[in-house]
Amino acid sequence: MSSQKIKIGLVQMRCSENSVKNLAHAIEEIKKTADSGAQIVCLPEFFLSKYFCQGPKDDKNFKLAEPIPGPTTEVLGKLALQYKIVILCSLFEQADRGKYFNSIAVIDTQGKIAGVYHKMHIPSIPSGLYSEDYYFHKGDKGVIVVDTPYGKIAPLICYDQWFPELARIAAVKGAQIIFYPTAIGWPHDNPKWKRQAEHEAWQIIQRSHAIANNVFVAAVNRIGVEGDLKFWGTSFVSDPYGRVITMAATDKEENVVVECDLTLIDKMRKDWPFLKERRIMCEI
Repeated sequence: MSSQKIKIGLVQMRCSENSVKNLAHAIEEIKKTADSGAQIVCLPEFFLSKYFCQGPKDDKNFKLAEPIPGPTTEVLGKLALQYKIVILCSLFEQADRGKYFNSIAVIDTQGKIAGVYHKMHIPSIPSGLYSEDYYFHKGDKGVIVVDTPYGKIAPLICYDQWFPELARIAAVKGAQIIFYPTAIGWPHDNPKWKRQAEHEAWQIIQRSHAIANNVFVAAVNRIGVEGDLKFWGTSFVSDPYGRVITMAATDKEENVVVECDLTLIDKMRKDWPFLKERRIMCEI
């Protein structure tokens, strides 16, 4: 079996209120990951701003939205072309017909947009922490899989990671790596035991997706304190056996670059043929 080893990069960063500085910072970190050999680079959810979906609902936040294609994808497209990398870019999208989405643009090695995913699961509670339903429409594109020069990838977003159906659909459509750009943290009043339990649940559910679907899973979070949330970082990559093959720190900016051998997927699907032998029943 020939090797299909690729390198993916996760940019775990702190985000400020200044979108220009955030973009410049993200560009520098993308360059660093590319210089370290990363071929697919993923940024965290809403890297251009602070996580604005907590606290009082404010219509001024709609000014953060931009079209896709738009100014950010144009800048990152030039970077993708220069370095011959794939970039996953999370944006607050202003779409047609007055709709707004929590979106990911997948920018290919030619600097073009190869696909756009609209987040399907939109959290609404606790309303003071995750009131995304005020700002975003529910995704209308379904699960997409993008065939890149380095492998087939499925972009999903944050809250989507708690729902196994999307990971299964991505795998059935041929995804080899599922990416979850994320903005998740602890409320300040969470006791220590609950913080540990929530973090473990977050990682376990995504490792379970990797196992059940014989795919690699990459989750990239932000860090820092914003409002009532302390974002817990710990961006990680799981292999198809659910092993965490790399994980970033909880409290500092850090780029993760890790090699993924995609031949492991076919090997595991031969040994553990979950997709081939599944039976689909619905009794809801």
